[in-house]
Amino acid sequence: MHFPVYLKLGALQLHPHPVLEAAAYAIAFLVYLRLRRHVGDVVTADSRWSVIAAAAMGAAIGSKLLAWFEDPHALVQAWRNPAFLLGGKTLVGGLLGGLIAVEITKRIAGIHRRTGDLFAIPLALGIAIGRIGCFLTGLDDHTYGVATTLPWGVDFGDGIRRHPVQLYESLLALLLAAALWRFYRRSHVEGDVFKLFMVAYMSWRLLIDFLKPGITVASLTAIQWACVACLLFYSRDIARWLRPAAQVKAAGGVE
Repeated sequence: MHFPVYLKLGALQLHPHPVLEAAAYAIAFLVYLRLRRHVGDVVTADSRWSVIAAAAMGAAIGSKLLAWFEDPHALVQAWRNPAFLLGGKTLVGGLLGGLIAVEITKRIAGIHRRTGDLFAIPLALGIAIGRIGCFLTGLDDHTYGVATTLPWGVDFGDGIRRHPVQLYESLLALLLAAALWRFYRRSHVEGDVFKLFMVAYMSWRLLIDFLKPGITVASLTAIQWACVACLLFYSRDIARWLRPAAQVKAAGGVE
């Protein structure tokens, strides 16, 4: 296999990354619409579109900001270079940026309901599809793993067999989507589906990024530190989930 693996459409050869990224957005949005019709929504249509717009804008900003801090030295050297500033983005930064923007928008608009549950499963499916595009792109995507002697290691073109961490993440995201759907069908505290997605994904990234090359500060990369911050933000919810069912009911939760 030679990377990037171009996708053939008739006489056209399409780069895998934009094709799979577009497919990820499209399929995630269709799943969101179907899920919304199936289970309903906790806010009005106008409020929901305000939330979606905020999430999209926050994700765009957050994905860039965290990407810049992945290599602080390069940021200092090239902060005036538009190509550097416009290039690169991170999924973790996008999720956190979207979360922050939504919470700010909700506070301004006076929205008090938890609005993230409808996004959880579409996000997981979008990640599963998008990471396949990252894998097919190869070295240029900068999402590959460190060297490995395991039989499923992949040579992306530099003569080194590496962990295909993109495929690990794609499989994890599919399993997470299935688990979230099962959880969604049960009685649960409003907002917990999205929180579970965030906690599961950030925990995964905190661990799997040890199998990726990167610049570390105190043994963790910028992305891993962002994951730690997110897990601390949800620490009260994690503690609540770990409490016995009787204590959850006594605290006003729904089982």
